[in-house]
Amino acid sequence: MRTVNIHEAKTHLSRLVEQAAGGEPFVIAKAGKPMVKVVAIDAPEQPQQRRFGFLAGQVSVPDDFNTMFQEEILEMFGLNEP
Repeated sequence: MRTVNIHEAKTHLSRLVEQAAGGEPFVIAKAGKPMVKVVAIDAPEQPQQRRFGFLAGQVSVPDDFNTMFQEEILEMFGLNEP
């Protein structure tokens, strides 16, 4: 996605708006920091990315998760008392 600074956006606003309406969104930045995104009104909305809980009900954590392989780990480091 193209990023333009505020001065360039003011200078070429008509052209940039036409491009955005044609399906080429752009970002307006101030001092290199993105401020706004310009997209066509009828542009399809991007689905929100779901991160937390996307595997809810599909993965189970064993009850002994915090102590799994404890004996083997202690043995590897020579900390297991005979």
